[in-house]
Amino acid sequence: MLPLFDFSPRILSVSAVNAYIRRKLEADLTLQDLWLEGEISNWKPASSGHIYFTLKDAAASLRCVVWRSQAALLSYLPRREGEAVLAHGRVSVYEAGGNYQFYVDDLQPAGQGALYAQFERIKARLAAEGLFEADLKQPLPHFPQKIGVATSPTGAALRDILNVLRRRYPLAQVFLAPAQVQGETAPLQLIAALGLLIRQKVDVIILARGGGSLEDLWAFNDEALARAIAACPIPLITGIGHETDFTIADFVADVRAPTPSAAAELATPDRLELKRTLYDQQLTLTGAMQEQINSARSEVSRQAWALARVSPQAALDNYRQRLDTLTARSSRSLQHQLLLQQERVKTLAARLETLNPQQTLARGYAIVQKGSLVITQTAQVNPGDALVVKVSDGAFEVNVREM
Repeated sequence: MLPLFDFSPRILSVSAVNAYIRRKLEADLTLQDLWLEGEISNWKPASSGHIYFTLKDAAASLRCVVWRSQAALLSYLPRREGEAVLAHGRVSVYEAGGNYQFYVDDLQPAGQGALYAQFERIKARLAAEGLFEADLKQPLPHFPQKIGVATSPTGAALRDILNVLRRRYPLAQVFLAPAQVQGETAPLQLIAALGLLIRQKVDVIILARGGGSLEDLWAFNDEALARAIAACPIPLITGIGHETDFTIADFVADVRAPTPSAAAELATPDRLELKRTLYDQQLTLTGAMQEQINSARSEVSRQAWALARVSPQAALDNYRQRLDTLTARSSRSLQHQLLLQQERVKTLAARLETLNPQQTLARGYAIVQKGSLVITQTAQVNPGDALVVKVSDGAFEVNVREM
């Protein structure tokens, strides 16, 4: 008979404990998708292709492993001992040694270096998709009536843009789509601002902000914002930061300006060009008006001559009425004749096109000749005859072998 209770201790092997701990760690989702920041120590690429190193901070250290299959895919390799990096991976246990380790699948430089690396990755990905191609760039309108501006409503960039627009081209309407230009929500707000300006059907859009550090301008490196700019149906100019600042938005935009003020200048016509255009239009208008004046003068002279020949008012009135009648009748007759002739020409052209041998050839037929004789029956051909076959795009010779 078995005892009701078993108070003997449960004994496990070391392997079982290590395996149990490994399962516990790998069941923790937080530990399976981690970004860690620390300094590189004891970086040791092994002959097997694996890489072993330690991540440490001021208070602790953690053993790390990069398997050979992942080592070839790393986007960044540390340049020196003690370099600060960001490491992505998972925590598990090396059962044979009883050590828990961080299994790394990605490395990035920490701090601003990480931002530069991310910038280059986004840039390379969008360039590979063709979003920077010159043939995608839209031309700017010469004389925009509506100018849209997407920027912060309180920033210096907006003041600079408005000053330039008032000075260069005060005729245009300016539509402001306010948005944050810095921070986590800035990309979504800028995308919404572009959508608002698209719905307003502006002629050109200025996307701008003042200068700042890489972190300050980071919203304009957002991939979703870049794709929204690329899909924008309205010509878009970026004026972000200073002349030396480049963002992903600059590469995708139709035109990149070094500053917000320069963007406003590019969006508006040059005054000299505008003066030349107005001068050309003035010449055209003056010429048209002069032509009408000359025509009116000729008509007045003709009427004055006719009036001089017939002085009685009644006769003059009759002649005027007759002239009006004949003019109207002549106009109708000429118009009718013109229509008849046009229809006749169309009919003859259609008939001519129908009779055109080239059209027959184009439908797959051919003309066969023996010398100058056009062959219409087999009786006209004998074995051994050399014939010329004409088709729609040329001719070639054939010999009759059998009948």
